[in-house]
Amino acid sequence: MSIEKEIAKRKTFAIISHPDAGKTTLTEKFLLFGGAIQTAGAVKQNKIRKTATSDFMEIEKQRGISVATSVMGFEYNGIRINILDTPGHKDFAEDTYRTLTAVDSVILVVDCVKGVEEQTEKLMEVCRMRKTPVIIFINKMDREGKNPVELLDELEEKLQINVRPLTWPISQGMNFKGVYNIYSGQLNLFESDQTRITENFIELQDINSPELDRWIPSAFTNQLREDVELIEGVYDPFTVENYRNGSLAPVFFGSAVNNFGIRELLHTFLDIAPAPSEREAMQRSVKASEPTMSGFVFKIHANLDPHHRDRTAFFKICSGTFQRNTFYFHTRLKKKLRFASPTQFMANEKNLIEDAWPGDVIGLYDNGNLKIGDTLTEGEELQFRGIPSFSPEIFKEVINRDPFKSKQLDKGVRQLTEEGVAQLFMQHGNRKIIGTVGELQFDVIRFRLEHEYGAKCDFMPLRYCKALWITCRDKDQYEEFLRRKSPVIALDKEEHPVFFAESEWMLKVAMENYPGVIFHETSEFKTKR
Repeated sequence: MSIEKEIAKRKTFAIISHPDAGKTTLTEKFLLFGGAIQTAGAVKQNKIRKTATSDFMEIEKQRGISVATSVMGFEYNGIRINILDTPGHKDFAEDTYRTLTAVDSVILVVDCVKGVEEQTEKLMEVCRMRKTPVIIFINKMDREGKNPVELLDELEEKLQINVRPLTWPISQGMNFKGVYNIYSGQLNLFESDQTRITENFIELQDINSPELDRWIPSAFTNQLREDVELIEGVYDPFTVENYRNGSLAPVFFGSAVNNFGIRELLHTFLDIAPAPSEREAMQRSVKASEPTMSGFVFKIHANLDPHHRDRTAFFKICSGTFQRNTFYFHTRLKKKLRFASPTQFMANEKNLIEDAWPGDVIGLYDNGNLKIGDTLTEGEELQFRGIPSFSPEIFKEVINRDPFKSKQLDKGVRQLTEEGVAQLFMQHGNRKIIGTVGELQFDVIRFRLEHEYGAKCDFMPLRYCKALWITCRDKDQYEEFLRRKSPVIALDKEEHPVFFAESEWMLKVAMENYPGVIFHETSEFKTKR
């Protein structure tokens, strides 16, 4: 099959939201509707229901949250769907930001009870920055929540994007009767069922048809007709072009836990979501239809299989055809690598593949050659644009609780920080400092070190407020700064010097005293040492 046909078959997207909005549940229901699983699991584990397919790490099952992006792919109606389920918790936002560089569109989940929350606004900022097409799914309509019209106003105000409802709820909470599909003219009556797909569709040629009153009490039908008339009069008409260029977000309503409103969302998504097209590299724009293979690593995950101490790089193909056992050029290391066992994902299940196409996300077994942001090509010097490391907010020193397990601790800390959940800084030989944006990351690291590497540690808080990467404007001043400030200087994973500021005032003093040193807020810079 030609590369153009393969590209047209693929939809690669991320599901994002504030914690507890129902993101992982929606992912699970897409798998259910797509036939990838037969019974949907609950996000929180209990003795009756199984855990969610996309939350496969032991700590995710215990806490009922997603702490790492998981990748799932399946075929539906002749389309290859690649879903990236992201962590919603702000402590793991960097993992989500990196994931957003690897997708062609996004489904944003909003809780109808809580409305637009803080983390949702931050995620939307990243989507706007990259002009990523966004579909909004307003979840939990079977609960008493905010009025749908108020929610639409809130979406436009807080997310700074024009919206257009493509389905509309018939009441909500205890009186929730179903949704009317404005896009296709179908009526879907609500029936609660958390594990199986229900078939309860009614074709309506006209919303004003008396047939509507046969199914729904007149009080609700009158309100529905008024609402739909208002929508048609107030909101801009929906166009695929405006959606794909990021200026208009279609809105759907439903209840993910009850499998309701999912089919309309999935079918419309497949109809309007963009296929892979092009990706910006630092050197040029790379079209998906180009014959030569290129792609980048956006995530590293150690111990995806707890029984085998493996290390998997998540690789997004941007152009050409990736083929097993073929040598590809690693643009950072300037050497060729061959991958004998590339895999596609179904959460933690992996299947060996012979080839993959633009839009696909595959797993590459890695022994330490690949890092987040690395580019592979067929020889061209390319570097795809990504999201750099930002300064952490919390810093703690790693204290080894079992000296006999030092090697396991060193390996575990190195591998887990290479995944991108936290940043590792090395100081004075083997002193390890971990920087994160939230406390929860330390709990995850401690848990995984013990359960995956057999190493135990404590974390000693440090009184730093910021980490800044430093480069040289004046060599003598730069070297004097490194010598005098050595107690608060460390090396990052690329062995770039980093300065730990104990307060904003001390940072200001350092900048005034050493004008020959350049201080960088992120790791994205060209070293001038």
